[in-house]
Amino acid sequence: MKPQWVGLVGDVGGTNARFAVVDAQGHIRNPRSFANKDYPSLAAIIDEYIATTVGRKRPPRAVIAVAGPVLDGEIEFTNLDWVVSEVDLLAHFEFEAVELINDFAAQALACPLLEGPDLHTLGRNLPRGPHDCPMVALGAGTGFGVAALARSERGDLAIATEGGHAAFAPADDVEAAVLKRLAGMYGRVSIERLLSGQGLYDLYCALAEQQGVAAVLPDEVAVTTEGLVGDPLAAATLDRFGAILGSVAGDLALTFGARGGVFVSGGIAPRIAGKLAAGPFRRRFEDKGRLSDYVAAIPTYLVQHPYPAIVGAARQLEQMERL
Repeated sequence: MKPQWVGLVGDVGGTNARFAVVDAQGHIRNPRSFANKDYPSLAAIIDEYIATTVGRKRPPRAVIAVAGPVLDGEIEFTNLDWVVSEVDLLAHFEFEAVELINDFAAQALACPLLEGPDLHTLGRNLPRGPHDCPMVALGAGTGFGVAALARSERGDLAIATEGGHAAFAPADDVEAAVLKRLAGMYGRVSIERLLSGQGLYDLYCALAEQQGVAAVLPDEVAVTTEGLVGDPLAAATLDRFGAILGSVAGDLALTFGARGGVFVSGGIAPRIAGKLAAGPFRRRFEDKGRLSDYVAAIPTYLVQHPYPAIVGAARQLEQMERL
């Protein structure tokens, strides 16, 4: 007997799009990833996924997590030259219902479901706060995403934000010099200007300038690779990246009162997991002056699940079906 698909779920970032289907038991099936650059539109990717994976019996509903703000059912991607709307997807695919949600809002919805091998603890193994405590999901990749999860006995509500575009705050003279250099390049310097793929490479170049050495590596992939095998400047860049990430994560924990935990994901963090665990991430997370004791009790996790936004989209699909 062929499975009955109740919904299509997706996660569309600046570089890749991932899709899966949800069966009648709520299980996520047949995940696939697509390189956005190989397709003219999101609809073309969905067409291929349905044709090659699902077959003619297409799912009746869809929830798609997208990298950017969803306004009136439409997303104009920050780091991708696409505009996608719920109305267009409904018309093209004849779904019964479609919902676009922010990708980190989807990840926030997934946070309470992640456990065991889905997570790697950063710092001490601390208990999560009571059930009604907020959680925060954040991560660096093509850009920097942030969302929170408000919790209550009535259910969970994801709060989409554009926190990655808040201003970067340096913590010492090294970071003040980095800020000055990037301000000369970009004008206003947001968190995303450092905590992203391009940001990692700009940080490498800024540290090279401060040390009076040549920035010989060509891109952020090389910085990550060489930093993990001992290149001194690249390794220092990864440590500094982890420190800034920890500082930002701690600020967000304070902002949202996230005693339920802070969950770090994105494309970069899993590749430098050892650096985050052994480096200055947790120290900078807790370095909050008079509120250091408050954040010291908040657990921090590296998300190791390969599709956290898909998990969150499936949870949103379930809530959609209840309405």
